[in-house]
Amino acid sequence: MPTLQHGDASIYYEEYGSGYPILLFAPGSLSSTIDFWHRGRWDPTAELASEYRVIAMDQRNAGRSRAPIRDSDNWDTYLADHIALLDHLGIERTHIMGACIGVSFALRLIEAEPERVSAAVMQQPIGANAPRTPSEAFTSWRDQLIDHPEATDAVLKQFHENLYGPLFIYSVSREFVRSCAMPMVVLPGNDQAHPYEIAEELARIAPNAEFIPDWKEGAAMEAAFGRIREFLRANTPVTSQ
Repeated sequence: MPTLQHGDASIYYEEYGSGYPILLFAPGSLSSTIDFWHRGRWDPTAELASEYRVIAMDQRNAGRSRAPIRDSDNWDTYLADHIALLDHLGIERTHIMGACIGVSFALRLIEAEPERVSAAVMQQPIGANAPRTPSEAFTSWRDQLIDHPEATDAVLKQFHENLYGPLFIYSVSREFVRSCAMPMVVLPGNDQAHPYEIAEELARIAPNAEFIPDWKEGAAMEAAFGRIREFLRANTPVTSQ
């Protein structure tokens, strides 16, 4: 079982195909796991492996990954896992695709190490413009925690605030997005967890973003993911890893 030991974290990951790398950040809120891709409308582990080295992972304390939970944990805690995985796999530069919470992971990686990312696909970003109580997805993740005596109510309350207190897309600011020239494609959600207006704003204020508003069903879905293939090919460096 491929597992990265990173400090006191154990991060499970899988690889598919070969070629230029694409790192996936799955949907599922804090329960973000590889299995969510397999159950989705379009599974990049299957659809992209014929052209790319596709890397998927279970986030810490989701699926087969484990780590302690501290009241100091935040987006940078997850970022450190992502950078450690890239280093472990010898990947200097990669495309990224994130869905749901994966968009927040992707943007934080772009902000921290833009030279390591060549292009990004952002599917159904989470976000909010006003404070929210813990979502059903957060409470479900919390209630499924086992063997975490350190995760007291006080620790989890602070952890939630660290992640979701900043609003917008949570992991980065609007100021950063306005300055971010990373090529990206944005596909919006349409519910409370994945507000359409957050995705629309992300695409509108990012200098080099393409917005695909209709992508979930039938011919529109086929066209949208055809466009994503074109986008990734167009932004793949000539000299690939």
